[in-house]
Amino acid sequence: MPDKYPAPDSFEVAKTDAEWAAELTPAEYNVIRNKGTERATTGEYDKFYPEKHEGFFVCKACKNPLYSAESKFKSGCGWPAFDKCFKGAVVTNTDNAYGMQRVEIVCAKCGGHLGHVFEGERMTSTNERHCVNSVSVKFQKGPIPEGLEEDKVV
Repeated sequence: MPDKYPAPDSFEVAKTDAEWAAELTPAEYNVIRNKGTERATTGEYDKFYPEKHEGFFVCKACKNPLYSAESKFKSGCGWPAFDKCFKGAVVTNTDNAYGMQRVEIVCAKCGGHLGHVFEGERMTSTNERHCVNSVSVKFQKGPIPEGLEEDKVV
């Protein structure tokens, strides 16, 4: 999967570290801005399964719509898992941290760290698992905003 990560100053929502720190909780700031992670099975949305047409998930930092309730699935990985996102909602970056190579996913609007995407596990028809930190997203009840379509990241 090629990098699609734009320069940090090219995101639509650009704020200083101080502005982000004032708006986010310390846990949210650590994950969203410092690319941290929450402990497995501790997140609010790990075992949260809304009805398919009940709502959608947005970026906690900028409210950008990311995932439909329908795209969430039970993967057993300990974090919320989605098999597709709204077109153009996330961008990818190669993450070489911790001695391994993974594909990082960030919000396309603010650059906030969401988690990582894994391919080839055959858990769903898209063959993708977006492993997302609960503190990076917020569930919104209601209809999906008009004009949004879902797709794989690749």
